[in-house]
Amino acid sequence: MTAAANLKWLLTWERKARVFLCFLGFVLSIYALHVELSRENNPDYRAMCDLGQYVSCSKVFTSRWGRGFGLVQIIVGHDSPLNQPNSVLGIIFYSLQLGLGLSQSQKNAAILVMASWVSVAGSLYLASILVFVLGDFCMVCVSTYVINFALLFINLKRRTVLDEIREKTE
Repeated sequence: MTAAANLKWLLTWERKARVFLCFLGFVLSIYALHVELSRENNPDYRAMCDLGQYVSCSKVFTSRWGRGFGLVQIIVGHDSPLNQPNSVLGIIFYSLQLGLGLSQSQKNAAILVMASWVSVAGSLYLASILVFVLGDFCMVCVSTYVINFALLFINLKRRTVLDEIREKTE
C-alpha cells in the first residue's frame, strides 16, 4: 500500500469502525451503569439482559467484581469513591478511544494501543471471573469484551499505518 492509500484507509474505514465500536461500547457501559444503579435502589429490578438463572447481567454488575474489577475494594474499601463501577471505567475508556482516535498523532496511537492491551487484559480477567467464579453468562459483558478486542486490532493496525506513513515521508 502507498502512503496515500494508508492515509485514506485511516481516514475512512478505521475512523468509521472506531466511531461505531466506541459508540456501542459507550451505550453498553451506560446501560450497565443504569442496571447496576437500578438494582441497588430496587432489589426486585429485572433488567432486559436478565434472561434466566445463569444468564443475568444484573447478577454480574452487582457482584463484588462489578466495581473496580473486584480488586480496588481490597486496597481502599468497598465504599471508597475510588471503587467505581466497571461501567464508569468503560465510559472513560471508550471516550478516550474515540477522542484520541480522531488524531493522527504517533503518541496518541501508542496510548491507544497501550490502553487497548490493558482493556483486553481486563476483559480476559473478567471473563474468567464470569465463567469460573460466577458461573454466569452476561451478554453485555461479553459484547464489551468483543468490542475491546476489535479496538485492539484497529489500534494495532492504526499504529502500523502511521509508522509506514512516517517512514515514507522521512
